[in-house]
Amino acid sequence: MSIRADFPILARQHEGRSLVYLDSGATTQKPNAVINAVRDYYSMHNANVHRAAHILADEATRMLEGSRQALQQFINAAHHQEIIFTRGTTEAVNLVANSLQGLCDFKSGDEILITLLEHHSNIVPWQLLAQRTGATLRAVDITEQGDLDLDDFHAKLSEKTKLFTCNHVSNALGTVNPIADLISAAKAAGALTLIDGAQAPLHQSIDVQSLDCDFYAFSGHKMFGPTGVGVLYGKLALLEAMPPWQGGGEMIEHVSLQVSTYQAPPYRFEAGTPNIAGIVGLGAAVEYIQSLPLADLIAAEAQLVSTAASQLKQIPGLSIVAEPKEHASVLSFTFADGHPHDIGTLMDQQGVAVRTGHHCTMPLMDRLGINGTVRASFSLYNDASDVERLVQAVDKASSFL
Repeated sequence: MSIRADFPILARQHEGRSLVYLDSGATTQKPNAVINAVRDYYSMHNANVHRAAHILADEATRMLEGSRQALQQFINAAHHQEIIFTRGTTEAVNLVANSLQGLCDFKSGDEILITLLEHHSNIVPWQLLAQRTGATLRAVDITEQGDLDLDDFHAKLSEKTKLFTCNHVSNALGTVNPIADLISAAKAAGALTLIDGAQAPLHQSIDVQSLDCDFYAFSGHKMFGPTGVGVLYGKLALLEAMPPWQGGGEMIEHVSLQVSTYQAPPYRFEAGTPNIAGIVGLGAAVEYIQSLPLADLIAAEAQLVSTAASQLKQIPGLSIVAEPKEHASVLSFTFADGHPHDIGTLMDQQGVAVRTGHHCTMPLMDRLGINGTVRASFSLYNDASDVERLVQAVDKASSFL
């Protein structure tokens, strides 16, 4: 089954040829179902939510809360109150990093365990928490193949570990981490767990109750939804015990000049007017995803990635960066004689869109001993013609080096 026709941008031309979009790790394109949902909201239902008695406010509120329930079902959360709307994965991680201190009392001697595969958004908030509290930030190493070094994980996990966090799928290498086993081990050590799921929703089934993680964060724009909206899942008991991160409207119960009291989750963590249209669009994205033969599309995508890797390896001078045991959606490669940005520019001139640079994973690039990669990241709308154009574009770009 091809779903390309559902994505209008994929029909546009660039450099006199049809656009080949292989930058879905940065953001996915949007189907008509999402575009139309956002347009319909602004055209027919635009109002602020949770306030006022008029019909537009009631409709907007129902649409927003309908999206919350859709996302609860999408990741199998136990309660709709466990779904907090954020601006994306980055804000979700920062929310936890700022509110956890009111729950856990991080201090000198405590440790926060991350991995070398992390995006900056799952490194810097924990650095800031460590700097504020005197806690120590540690990172799990990787193998030469790009997998987590599980021996190093178990060596560094201890009774000092107050929080363990890692990504579900690496945005730079495509490594799929064994998060169920990692979460189980961390819980056995007494640590809280947060999973950065930004790259996972279109490539992995997510069941937060089965995983038993304490927090799971992801972004709408990487799963066919709008930019500027995302989700933080948190276990309800933890959310109820955590103080708010931001103050303002919506999140309060009662305000006086001396003291304020706060609403229960999720509203405690949703200060101010939310991105209502984005949330409606994210709900439409979930509905669209659930209408697809997802298992078949994921299998087809995996075959495309495998085929692309096999063919790219035949190009002289090209090196695939890491080949993890379990892999999803991403191919990163380098040329011995070419800067990634130059390769990406030459490919763009042939109508092929890829991303170049360190992909917000500078500690990982340092570990690999490189300054960046060319990254081709796939999604469910890519097909065999995209792989053919990718390989042709890389081959031609290499001839200029």
